[in-house]
Amino acid sequence: MKKLFYERRFIFIPIGVAAILALVSFVVMQLWNNLLPDVLHVTTITYWQAMGIFVLCKILFGFGPKGGGGAPWMRRKHMMEERLSSMSPEERERFKEQMKNRCGWGKRGVDWKEAWKDEPIAVKETKE
Repeated sequence: MKKLFYERRFIFIPIGVAAILALVSFVVMQLWNNLLPDVLHVTTITYWQAMGIFVLCKILFGFGPKGGGGAPWMRRKHMMEERLSSMSPEERERFKEQMKNRCGWGKRGVDWKEAWKDEPIAVKETKE
């Protein structure tokens, strides 16, 4: 029984992936054709164009939280989280204070010329 399952999975996995892609492409097409022409005054799209849009979005924005792919600007968030996690609490507080001074978080009417004269933000470099 187990051997039969392993032999059949090579048939059913590609069929399942193709079925999910077909279903998602149909949903993208329906959503586009029912919403966007009225809202943004764009033309309707075909099924194959919807599939192309879906695949393009997956290439650009990745396949989930840890699924790989995605644009480079999406990876920068993880690099910053790693740097912040490697800082001591004192360094983290100093970094936050520098960001508040530089970006004006929580302040109104910040003099931006003065805010950028501060010393550079000290960020501990991580080895890659």
